[in-house]
Amino acid sequence: MNRIKELEKKLNPVKDMPDFTAGDTITVSYKIVEGNKERIQEFSGVVIQRKGSGATETFTVRKISGGVGVERIFPVSSPFIDSVVVTKRGRVRRARIFYLRERTGKASRIQEKKRFGVVEQSATANAE
Repeated sequence: MNRIKELEKKLNPVKDMPDFTAGDTITVSYKIVEGNKERIQEFSGVVIQRKGSGATETFTVRKISGGVGVERIFPVSSPFIDSVVVTKRGRVRRARIFYLRERTGKASRIQEKKRFGVVEQSATANAE
């Protein structure tokens, strides 16, 4: 099994992704190829789960489009993913929040994480 993992690392290197978990709202920019044209489309929604590890890791993003819930599974090491931006950090107690599928309207809201005591310091202030 160890050889298989080493081979996966060589063939599918893991991309640099921002740190996000279930409950976070993210925007995934991914490439779509239509014939000989290529364009970038954004998919913005709530992360429902992260699954797997290493090169085979995936994450599921859910959004409401036209009153219908749409879920999309993205492989972390996909060459079609252009960028991932974390819009909001959500406060949930579970790693997989499938209960959002049954909720609609205000019941489907997720509380935003509050960051207390986090102070950004410049590099020059740390040098002194």
